Amino acid sequence: MNRYINMTVMSWMGWYKRRELEESTKDVTKTQHETLMNRIKENADTEYGQRFLFKDITGREDFVKNHPLTRYPHYEPYIERMMKGEENVLTKDKPVIFAVTSGTSGKSSTIPMLSSQQKTFFLQGICVIFKCMSDAFPGFGNNQKDMKFFYTPKLRTSECGIPVGPNSSSPANSKRILSMYSTPEAGYEVLSEPEALYIHLLFGLKDKNLGIIEANFASLVYSSFRALDSNWDSLISDIESGSVSENIQIDDSVRQKLNKLMSPDPKRAAELREARAKGVTGLAPRIWPNLHFVMTADSGTFELYANRLREIYCKGIPIYSPLYAASEGLLGINIWPKERPSRYLLAPKSMFFEFIPVQNCEEEQPKTLFLDEVEVDQVYEMVITNASGLYRYRFGDVVKVVGRHNTCPVVEFQYRQGQFLNVRGEKTSENYFYQAVESAVKKSGLNMVDYCCAESLMVDQVSNDKPSAAPCYHVFIELEKGETVSSKLEIDEELKALSYVYASFRRKGSIAPMKVYVVKPGTFTELRSFMIDTTTGSPNQYKVPRVLKKPEAVKFIMEKIDVCLL
Repeated sequence: MNRYINMTVMSWMGWYKRRELEESTKDVTKTQHETLMNRIKENADTEYGQRFLFKDITGREDFVKNHPLTRYPHYEPYIERMMKGEENVLTKDKPVIFAVTSGTSGKSSTIPMLSSQQKTFFLQGICVIFKCMSDAFPGFGNNQKDMKFFYTPKLRTSECGIPVGPNSSSPANSKRILSMYSTPEAGYEVLSEPEALYIHLLFGLKDKNLGIIEANFASLVYSSFRALDSNWDSLISDIESGSVSENIQIDDSVRQKLNKLMSPDPKRAAELREARAKGVTGLAPRIWPNLHFVMTADSGTFELYANRLREIYCKGIPIYSPLYAASEGLLGINIWPKERPSRYLLAPKSMFFEFIPVQNCEEEQPKTLFLDEVEVDQVYEMVITNASGLYRYRFGDVVKVVGRHNTCPVVEFQYRQGQFLNVRGEKTSENYFYQAVESAVKKSGLNMVDYCCAESLMVDQVSNDKPSAAPCYHVFIELEKGETVSSKLEIDEELKALSYVYASFRRKGSIAPMKVYVVKPGTFTELRSFMIDTTTGSPNQYKVPRVLKKPEAVKFIMEKIDVCLL
């Protein structure tokens, strides 16, 4: 009954909010003016609002004139005071959580999150994509559940008593809709990730009628299928016997609750064995014949994992990347579930947007363009003004405008600014580097599990080797188990073909040839555990750091080298 009510309410709200989104994009200049002025008026009497003369601002031109472009250090003193309990500093409303970014690709940031933002995320984001899913996949209905891979994060408490930690989707902030998932509520009492994942997989396998597989990122779905491979025999044995394996380290009280929800099911175990006997390619649709789609982020760096899912485990199953979001809030909505590549209609009532042409990103205070001024096929650094007191904030995302819906831009995510290689001012983007690695590995007939890289300066800090005369890139690649490299991977040549700037530095000898290493099987699984343990990140947030910026992470990966391909 609880699930039926949730689905009915979501259907009605989704229809209403989808219409509202459509209306808001018909005159995006007007919508953005209203969004900006709401932000300004809400916080005009705060200490910050008084400092920047918010009461004198009547429109976007005044705003740009009165307020500089900002980065996170600008807000740190204010946020520290808020965490100690001071009120009316950045926002008139108290935060409900101080959201901590993952920190896996650099220094973490702490962002105040208001209840109004959570409401916006739900109404303008979740409700709209529910409508889009229902339209695109009409068979998706009330009697199917969703296997969602997510975990209860570790939270701490600020001096003022407000929680501090990840703000991404988790069992803790999804209690009202847990009945929609295949994992029973007792499963969310398991706090350690490997054991919690085992329970997600166990109850997901039991449900032949599963409708959706979901996780925040495609990397989480891919690693979950690899865990399914590793634990297959144990999981099938549990389904056959009707009890959770004693080898899984969980509290006895939780085990008892879970075992009460199980019963011996030799028929389902036989079906699963038959599905697995045909190999791993197309395994998901054989296990779950009524599976409609996988819902997960597949843009930017997650394309690697999404492609592997499409090629192997989830072959034939659509992947829908529904939202473009960050710790700062909702940015965009993918209203085209079945189309590739994933693109997002910017949410003009959620944020006030500005854009910096990517060629001007190195300037401290470059001129910005507004939402109605950007051009299709151009690449921009995005600047946001949100509800939690971040104004003209440069948070590091780079997007490409690929079209318009009514008058509102539609974007494809490109990369995070912090994730580029830069040993001589060349600023090789994550996007270019991924294309080079992917192309070189494919031309060699190999299958890549994962990769990352580091600048030679970082490697020199942790290595006993003599530094090279010219700086270079160090690349670390994990291949599928059993695969070996018989020849050099031509990543350097591929990157030179993609990037004129990199090629120019290489020709002049200012940048030395890349050093490429194959690391041991399982390295990136171990790196994930290492980074979660040594940063503020949680399993729900983790993204493989494509460019290692922390000496301890570089040291960790250097110790996993199996073969050096110089």
